[in-house]
Amino acid sequence: MSNLEKYINAFVEGLEIDQELVKEGLEYQAIPQWDSVGHMGLIAALEDAFDIMMDTDDIIDFSSYEKGMEILSKNYDIEF
Repeated sequence: MSNLEKYINAFVEGLEIDQELVKEGLEYQAIPQWDSVGHMGLIAALEDAFDIMMDTDDIIDFSSYEKGMEILSKNYDIEF
């Protein structure tokens, strides 16, 4: 499984949404499932998928599909 597939799957599992909703432009609170509780589910799914422990600042800054990729690439050496 590629890192992009792991990333998308983390959104599907963490937010409990259909894969079709996971795309560029998806932002925090843009859908009902991505609220504060859903956000922590997403972070947990990402940490499990990539075997990382995210920094609190990164969790707070994780505000969109694109921003998440940027944070994971820059701070955790995950290539997409």
